[in-house]
Amino acid sequence: MKILSKIKKVFAGRHAWIVNTLTGSALFVVGDAIEQKLEKRNGAFNTARSCRIAAIGLFEGPPHYIFYKYLDNYFPGRSKTTIGKKILIDQLVACPMFNLQFFLGMAFLEGKNWDECWKEFVKKFPTVYLVDWMLWPPCQFINFYLIPPTYRVLYVNGVTVLWNIFLSYMKHYDQLELEKKAVNAIKQKEM
Repeated sequence: MKILSKIKKVFAGRHAWIVNTLTGSALFVVGDAIEQKLEKRNGAFNTARSCRIAAIGLFEGPPHYIFYKYLDNYFPGRSKTTIGKKILIDQLVACPMFNLQFFLGMAFLEGKNWDECWKEFVKKFPTVYLVDWMLWPPCQFINFYLIPPTYRVLYVNGVTVLWNIFLSYMKHYDQLELEKKAVNAIKQKEM
């Protein structure tokens, strides 16, 4: 129980938003690293890409922390009606907002202009939103029903590793396809 007490102190102390933000950013990087490993990119780890994802994690950390504190304060309790409201608000407000921040932020950090950023978001968001609806409502039910408020951001960050693998894939799958086409074109010329 001493470990739980120490964890609670770190994640609920006066610097909780900093700890949660840093944890979230680190888990964004973990998700991206796993995705890069799954991509089998000729063994080359793209550090710049992971740094961009870390930056987005730092940017999204405080709003995540504030959003879930707001939900708990505005909708206290664990009744199924209250949990349903929290999940619905999470899906209708947080999901689009955080995905918009992710895709636009990543694209801007890659040096893309507004039109390119927006086109990428419009192209990828419907798939992301559909998968979001499949993953997050059951996870958030567990979060709001079983997890004490102190550990909610930590729990979400844990599930987010899986989500970040998917987000990293969605963000980069088309770039990976372009790289494969370029490699194949080079191989064709060499033959």
